[in-house]
Amino acid sequence: MTENDPELRETRADERLDLTRLEPYLRSHLPDAVGGISVLQFGGGHANLTYMITIGAREWVLRRPPLGPVAPGAHDMKREHRVLSRLHEAFPLAPRSYLLCDDPRILGAEFQIMERRRGIAIREKVPPQYDDLPELRQRIGDMLTAKLVEFHRVDPAAVGLDSLGKPEGFLQRQLGGWAKRWQAAKDRDLATVDRLVARLQADLPASQAASLVHNDYKLDNMLLDPDDPAVPTALLDWDMCTRGDPLSDLGLLLNYWAEPGDDPACHSVSAMPTWTGGFPSREDAVERYAQLSGLDLSGWRWYHAFGIFKMVVVIQQIYIRYLRGQTADPRFAGFGEKVAAMSEHGLAVAQR
Repeated sequence: MTENDPELRETRADERLDLTRLEPYLRSHLPDAVGGISVLQFGGGHANLTYMITIGAREWVLRRPPLGPVAPGAHDMKREHRVLSRLHEAFPLAPRSYLLCDDPRILGAEFQIMERRRGIAIREKVPPQYDDLPELRQRIGDMLTAKLVEFHRVDPAAVGLDSLGKPEGFLQRQLGGWAKRWQAAKDRDLATVDRLVARLQADLPASQAASLVHNDYKLDNMLLDPDDPAVPTALLDWDMCTRGDPLSDLGLLLNYWAEPGDDPACHSVSAMPTWTGGFPSREDAVERYAQLSGLDLSGWRWYHAFGIFKMVVVIQQIYIRYLRGQTADPRFAGFGEKVAAMSEHGLAVAQR
């Protein structure tokens, strides 16, 4: 039942949807949109705003960018709709997107309407009711790596996504783009960030392969079977999907893959409970990915450091929105300290 879903809650006051234009738009564009309408908010995300729209007996998910100005290229609903209206045919974990609205008069921003997938999300801790499942943590870790390789094996042409992005020069453009995002979002200068960017630029690797890239692959972007959380039911947050170097996905996953001995700042932003014990190590994940994909992972630490840098920028983008009063979410008040700690961690990884 909807009211028992721990991911759902009443909409935050500053993020409520104006139904004046939205309701008639949905009723005219969605099949079987008959009956009363209700709106609840999914509470897990830090960036895009996600809601469950119920009309009569039907449920849909509405996704839109955060309030206020957004960084160029970020929170791209048009891109996400393009991907999810096709990818589900070859990669079943991708939910289907049904509708894109690019008329800003409806909600003030683009939004999309997607399939509702059910499942639980695991973030900082594995819920205690799963403590008796044998080897669950090991299985979750193995699943994360295996599903990433499975996704990277999808032929973009087979799902009509072979014109998405430009794999040539991908890493150089990515590094330059994230460096520009840092400059646009920073509220102060940080020498560690400048040194990290310089080191990443100096050691930029040559890509071995090109594939679809999710660009935010991690455990808390998955929905999991509540009876066995090592079985995923959906992979979410596709608004940055493109074609490029598949190891960039692995590097970002390793950023989230915090270990027990890491700095506490890594634990607080990991979005995965890997630091709580029982999970494969980062090096285990690298070895498994190499075995399943056949790629050379000898230079994996560059991708890990780049993943950390991207996380630094994302945290700063959220923090600057908080400082500017564009969100009142109290979770973001301490993000400035996380930026400093994570940039030091990234520099240490890059220098190994």
